[in-house]
Amino acid sequence: MSQPAPLRPPDPDVDYRLLIGGDWVAASGGTTPVVNPATEAVVGHAPEATVADVEAAVDAAAAAFPRWAATDVSERCALLARAADLLDERMADLVPLVQAETGATLRVTKQMQVPMAAVRFRRYARGVEAELTAPEAPVAMPATALAPGGLIGGVARRAPVGVVAAITSYNFPLTNMAGKLAPALAMGNTVVVKPAPQDPLGVVRMGEVFAEAGFPPGVVNVVCTTDVAAAEALVAADGIDMVSFTGSTAVGRRIGEVAGGSMTRLLLELGGKGAAIVFDDAALSTAVAAISSTWAFHSGQICTAPTRVLVHRSRQDELLAALGAAAERLTVGDPLERSTVVGPVISEVHRNRIEAAVRAGRDDGAEVAVGGTRPDMDTGWYVAPTLLAGCRADMDVVRTELFGPVVVVVPFDDEDEAVALANASEFGLYDYVFSADTSRAYRVATALRTGNVGVNTAQRHHELPFGGFKQSGVGRDGGRYGLHAYSELQSIVWPG
Repeated sequence: MSQPAPLRPPDPDVDYRLLIGGDWVAASGGTTPVVNPATEAVVGHAPEATVADVEAAVDAAAAAFPRWAATDVSERCALLARAADLLDERMADLVPLVQAETGATLRVTKQMQVPMAAVRFRRYARGVEAELTAPEAPVAMPATALAPGGLIGGVARRAPVGVVAAITSYNFPLTNMAGKLAPALAMGNTVVVKPAPQDPLGVVRMGEVFAEAGFPPGVVNVVCTTDVAAAEALVAADGIDMVSFTGSTAVGRRIGEVAGGSMTRLLLELGGKGAAIVFDDAALSTAVAAISSTWAFHSGQICTAPTRVLVHRSRQDELLAALGAAAERLTVGDPLERSTVVGPVISEVHRNRIEAAVRAGRDDGAEVAVGGTRPDMDTGWYVAPTLLAGCRADMDVVRTELFGPVVVVVPFDDEDEAVALANASEFGLYDYVFSADTSRAYRVATALRTGNVGVNTAQRHHELPFGGFKQSGVGRDGGRYGLHAYSELQSIVWPG
């Protein structure tokens, strides 16, 4: 059997531009290099939008909104389906580009980074019309000073919010952005897209499909910037009706501060420090497979990862041994090699932050059971799969989201303590419960202060609402709830 042809590296000299009002325009702030996390080579140069560029994009989206909102939902959905087809056609170009700028392994890029964007477009090209109106049964109302009595009918209608600023994190640039764009556009909103500064090029290329698919000018606009002032101008712009952001809690808080003065609607999917509760009767093979995903899936750069393991004291040694063996089997290296499981993290700054947190944890009394040293690589920003044992709940390394391939283990003695430890976090995005007693697992799940709970699995159900409690965010998307997130409810009543 012949081997597949190697990926051609993306051309670093491509002229990437901003998409504003249907035109591809040069950014007023010049360009910024985007660097491959594995090779440290320049992938391309991202356009650097200024405040003026951002304001122009918002104006274009606002001008396009009335016509787009009035476009029949069937036509909007047909365009989304066409965009999905075009994304599929561009797979051969997008896969190497997104792989290079994210540093993701080839397996993750081909399965999750690129094709899932088309999947999300197709999901929101259907099932929209059923969510637009919800009639209520007529009610008999008595006469009042406002109006005569009678039978009153009514309907709850979902209306588009307006202009949405869609801002995403660096871990899954295309998939995350598609998860915002698709429901927002299906509901009749127009959008200003701002991808993460670390890896924006694939999102810029994704912007090309909207013009080709037939979306009217200004419905989708793409701006890139590393400038804080320009980014805040997007959030604070008078023409922005909603900000949808995926990223760190710190940035989410700042967005809330900036947007709060104008009562801009917010959808914030923020950080996490997922607790994995492993009871004494758990199937360790199941728990280990799920927890190991912290190392094996995009180098732990996943907000839902089970990075904080809470294990019954009677199973602690057994679990540590199994996790250590699993970590040792994972190949760290070139993400283009088929055998590689753990690639680099996104940047040198991020690697240094993770390493500093591990050192601090060790100094605070944690035992480095596996990893803890930098892999011996000539180039790239690699972090070895790391397992910290003997941890206490009050350690910074246990409480802080590291967003890397680091797992911490804390023992507990009974169910109440396990729940208390899990809920002690400021985060509440995704927790996990592993137990052979599914009745107990469900009971514990309902006691957890978190938006999502996996019982004996790390699998997702994409039609369920997704979002977090506490510092992990505001609002929900996913499935039909994504359509709800990008709409306003309007009540219309009439005499029956």
